[in-house]
Amino acid sequence: MLETRIVQKTLRVPMAAGPEGDGGTVARQLDAALLNVGFKASGELLDHLSRLDAGAVMDLGVRVLAAVRELVGDHVEHNVYFRDFPANVPDTVEFWVRCLREAIVRATGSGDETPDDVLRELLTGRGVDLLTLPAYSRYQHTYAELLAAHDELIPSVKDRLTVVHLGRSLREEAQDLYLSLAGSPIPLGDADLELLGELAAVCLDGEQPETIPSRESLAVVNGAWLTAGRPVRVDTVTDVLRLACALSGGDVSLTEPTRFRSFPRRLRRTLLAALGEVVRDNSAKLADVGRHREMWKRLGERLHPHEYPDLTEALDVFAVARGERTVRSLAGRVELAFADARVDDAVSVLATAPGMLFRSLDRLLRAATPAEVETVLAAVRETIGRVSGRVILGVREHVANRTAPDAARVFVNREARAWARPDDRPPLPEPVVRRLTAILDEELVRRLPAWDRLVVDPAVLDLTVPLSAKTAPNGFGVVPRGSVVPVDGEALRFFVHWRQTRRTTDFDLSVLLLADGFAPAGQVSWTRLRGSGVVHSGDVVDAPTGASEFIDLNLADVTARYVLPQVNVYSGEGFLAVAESFFGFMVRSPDQAGRPFEPRTVRMKSDLRGTGRIALPVAFARDDDGRWWAHWLHLYLRGTDWGNQVETNRVSTTTLARGVLERRYLRMSYLVDRLAAKAGATTPYEPGMELDGPVTFIGLDRPEGLPAGSEVYALDRLNELIPE
Repeated sequence: MLETRIVQKTLRVPMAAGPEGDGGTVARQLDAALLNVGFKASGELLDHLSRLDAGAVMDLGVRVLAAVRELVGDHVEHNVYFRDFPANVPDTVEFWVRCLREAIVRATGSGDETPDDVLRELLTGRGVDLLTLPAYSRYQHTYAELLAAHDELIPSVKDRLTVVHLGRSLREEAQDLYLSLAGSPIPLGDADLELLGELAAVCLDGEQPETIPSRESLAVVNGAWLTAGRPVRVDTVTDVLRLACALSGGDVSLTEPTRFRSFPRRLRRTLLAALGEVVRDNSAKLADVGRHREMWKRLGERLHPHEYPDLTEALDVFAVARGERTVRSLAGRVELAFADARVDDAVSVLATAPGMLFRSLDRLLRAATPAEVETVLAAVRETIGRVSGRVILGVREHVANRTAPDAARVFVNREARAWARPDDRPPLPEPVVRRLTAILDEELVRRLPAWDRLVVDPAVLDLTVPLSAKTAPNGFGVVPRGSVVPVDGEALRFFVHWRQTRRTTDFDLSVLLLADGFAPAGQVSWTRLRGSGVVHSGDVVDAPTGASEFIDLNLADVTARYVLPQVNVYSGEGFLAVAESFFGFMVRSPDQAGRPFEPRTVRMKSDLRGTGRIALPVAFARDDDGRWWAHWLHLYLRGTDWGNQVETNRVSTTTLARGVLERRYLRMSYLVDRLAAKAGATTPYEPGMELDGPVTFIGLDRPEGLPAGSEVYALDRLNELIPE
C-alpha cells in the first residue's frame, strides 16, 4: 500500500481526508501505542488527528502502527529456543547431553542410567546427528508461554524515541517522494527502484523530474511513461536496452539476464525508433552495443527489426550485436594506448568521456611519467565541469586512501557480494594526491549551495557520504557502508528472523570475536552458546512460520576488541529465496527486563536480501577509551551451498571487516564543513533548542518544532546534498 511505503520511507503520515469530529481520545491512544514500539506522534500530527472523526483516526492509526511495527521488525512473533533467554542458557555440551538423554528415555520408554561421560563420548567421539534428537532446535514452548515467562520491559531513558510527523495529502506526499527518488544523484537500491516505478505510474499527471541522473532510475520511469503512451528520454543505446528490461519486469541494472516479453507492435516501433534517434547523429554510440551483445541479440528476437526497413539506424544496432559490423569502443582505444605505454594518448581519448577519465585517474597516474602527470592534471581541470558531483566525491575518497597500501582491497558488486585481495598497487605520490585533491575540493565547493542559516546535528558527521544506495538494504536506521555510530548503552542484542518459503531452512546467527590486530579471540554460535559476556538464545533449524535467534552482549564483560555478528545460511533457502529475513540490533541496559525482542530498543533493522550465503551487516569496535562504536558493513560472502559456520569463514570475514574498518571514508563532516563555509550562519543542533526563523537542517531525523519553511535533510534525503 502506497501510504504504508510513504510512512516507512519518510516517517511522515499523509494528511487524512475524513469527516471532522472529536478524535482526541483515539489520537492519544495511538500515541501511547506508538510509544510502546519506540515512536511518538508529533504535536502537529496529534492536533490534526484530534480534529477528525474518531473512526477515521482509528482506521488511520491501525495502518500507521502496522507500518512502523514492520519497520523495526515487530510485525512477527520472536520466539526463542531457551525460554528464559538471556538467563538459564546452559553450557553447550551439557545441553546436547541433556537432549541425547531425553532421546534415549523416549526410545526405551524407561529411566536412563547412562552416565554423562558416556553420553559425552558419544557426542564428541563417534558423533550424533543433533537434528534427530526430538528436543533439539525446535521450539519446546509457545510464544504465549514465552511472554508469560518474562516481566514487562523496564523503561530506560536511553530507549529509542523516533518522532512521526504530519505530512501533506497522500497525493502531495507521493509526488514529493517521486521527485526525490527520480532526482536522486546516486543509484537506488532494489526496494527504492520498485517504489519509484509505483510512484511514476500514479504521478503521471503531476510534475515530472527535470533530470534523472541514475540510468537505472531513468529506465524505471521511462517504463511508466511508455506504458502510459508518454514520450521517453534516452540518449544512449543502453538506455533503450534498460527500458526494454523494465517493460519486461527484468533487471534494469543489466546484471542478471532478462527474459524479454513479446512486445505489441506499438512498443516495438517505439523502441526501435528510440534506438534510431540515439545513433542517427552519433554513430560512435554504437560502440556501447558490444558490452551487452548477447542481450541485444535476444531483444532483437522480440523486436523483429527486419519488419521496419525504414528504421535503418536501428538495424545498425543489431548488425553490431551479430558481429556483422565492427565499431571499436572507446575502452578498446584506451587499452591500445596503455598497451603502447602512451599515457598522453589515453588521456586524449578519455577526455571525450570525462566520467570515464575520472574513473581511470588512478591507473593513469600510476603509469604516468612526471611530465605525463601534468597532462593528466590538466585534463582533470579542463573536464571537471562535465563530471557529476557523485563521481568527483568518489574520486576524492579513493585518492585519500592511495598514499599507502590498504590492509586489503575490498571489492563489492551490485548485489553487495564482497571479496578481498591483497593491495599490490604502488601508492600514489603524496604531492600528486594533494594537487588532485585541491582541484576536486575547489570544484565541489563551487557547486555547493550557500544557505542563510544551517543547523547541523553532530550525530550525522561520522556517517559516510552516500555515493550509492545500490547495495543499501531496506530497513530502519540503515546508514551507508563505513558509517560510524556510537553505542550509547551497556548491552547489545543482535537478532535475526527468517521465514522459509518451501524448503526447511536453517539460518545461524553467530558472533566472531577479535582481539587487537584483528587476531582471533573466540566465537559464539550454535556450537558454543556462551562466551565472555556473550550468550546465544539457542539454535532453531526450521522456520515454516518464522523463527528468530538472538545473541546478547554485556559490553562491560566483553574482552574482545571487535565484535563481528554474522548470519550464515547453514542449509536450505538463501536470503533471496526465503519469504522474509532481516537482521538488527537493540541497545539495552543489562538489568532491563522484558521480552527477548523489544521494539523500542531497536536501533537498526535491515532486510537480508543478498545473493551470498553469509551476511555481514555491521561490526562493533571498542576504542582505546573503552567506548563502543558500530561500523556499517552491508556485505555478503558467497559461502557454500551447505554448512556455512563462523568457525570456517573466520579468515575471509575478518579480512573484509578489517578492510572496511581501516578504510578512510569520505564522511558527512567533509560536506558539512564546506557547506558551513558558504552558509551565512551555522549552528550545532541541540534537542529542544529554539529557532526564530526558517533554517536548513541536516541530521539523522527530523526534529520536532522546526520553524515553518525550514528545509530538512534527514537520513532519507542525505543523498540530495551531493552536488550535481
